[in-house]
Amino acid sequence: MAAAGLGPGEAAAAAHALSLPAEAFGNDLISSVDPKFLNLTKVDDQIYREFRAAFRDLRVEVLDPEELKSEPAKEKWRPFCLRFQGLVEDFNYGTLLRLDCRGGYTEDNSIFATRIQFFAIEIARNREGWNSAVYSRAREPAALEAASGSG
Repeated sequence: MAAAGLGPGEAAAAAHALSLPAEAFGNDLISSVDPKFLNLTKVDDQIYREFRAAFRDLRVEVLDPEELKSEPAKEKWRPFCLRFQGLVEDFNYGTLLRLDCRGGYTEDNSIFATRIQFFAIEIARNREGWNSAVYSRAREPAALEAASGSG
């Protein structure tokens, strides 16, 4: 993790936030901590590397459900997912995944996926900057409030 470009206060806040368990943030993790600093698993680097090798052209910012659920997609996802058996706990359990990373978990913006699919896509969104919009949007009200209070 690189802390270059962070001031002392920001670095301390990031370090403190990263020391907390993910459960402490509830559903607000990506709006509470800059996603580029998040590690979702102990094997994020491997997940990302293998995901992009297998799914080089998959657009992660807005997912097409067919790229996860169609029979040809399932055939491509199955060997990827099985690589993480024993590496990622409950890798094949079901979880919700946002289709459009700019939105929240709503009925229209969620799809049921395996846990390793969730990790692969969210790690890619973090590393490729797609989840930064959620973090930036969440910080805007605080920045506006701080600016208006200093006048």
